[in-house]
Amino acid sequence: MQSVPAQQTPETADSSAPARRRTYMIGLGALLGGAANVVMQLGNPAVGRGVLESVVESGRYDLHPRKRGKTTLTYLAVAMIGTESDRAAYREATNNSHRHVRSSSDSKVAYNAFDPELQLWVAACIYQGIRDYLTLFFGSLDAATADDLYRECARFGTTLQMRPEMWPADRAAFERYWESKAGAISIDDEVKAYLLDQVVNLGPHRRSYQIVFAPVHRFFTTGFLPQRFRNELGLPWSPRRQRTFEAIMRAFGQLLVRLPVRWRLYPYENYLADMRRRRALGKPLT
Repeated sequence: MQSVPAQQTPETADSSAPARRRTYMIGLGALLGGAANVVMQLGNPAVGRGVLESVVESGRYDLHPRKRGKTTLTYLAVAMIGTESDRAAYREATNNSHRHVRSSSDSKVAYNAFDPELQLWVAACIYQGIRDYLTLFFGSLDAATADDLYRECARFGTTLQMRPEMWPADRAAFERYWESKAGAISIDDEVKAYLLDQVVNLGPHRRSYQIVFAPVHRFFTTGFLPQRFRNELGLPWSPRRQRTFEAIMRAFGQLLVRLPVRWRLYPYENYLADMRRRRALGKPLT
């Protein structure tokens, strides 16, 4: 199997961590696998109820899908390729929104967006998603690249309140963490309906958009999901679909390997630049 393109590995790329992190962020991976990652994140009952019951209307995907998508991708860009100043500014902006995301006395599950354990889970899902798309695009990762990717992905949690020591010590420890948490996944009927209607089937978008794109979106979303999550949502899959999915992803990888890093990064750098412009002008960042 083809590995991550040789010009991108830590041994041959710029030796600085920021340069290596840039090679892991592939916009097409986020486009194809982002919805699956949302499903995984919301598989944690506290995260799922927090999103479903959120009173921060400006940040709700079901009401403002494009804005929600841009905010999420901006956060990923800031966390992975932004400066420490960028991270501090976006942390403050995100915290302003998260202050309102907490369970009430009527909530079925207790949750708080400031809970570092929930942020660890979300960061773990993002790492899983990035690792999966890199492997599907380019083949298995060599040990040095896999270890570096794993270490750097802690930033998705530490950019908020997750303490660095909470990130499992190595990939083996992470697998133990993941298996324990994935085994406790439980998606209630309301969260399931939200995920199927809004996330998988593109519910917030206009009908014509759904007709054209929902079948393809559902295919890639299901392909990126571990079987446990497919079962929870009742999404059908088969060995034949898996082979087709992997073949398409390899074909995309053959195209991506020929592109400059800045093109593979799109739209991350654009969103990071937009965040910096908004910050300089004193405009809201989220």
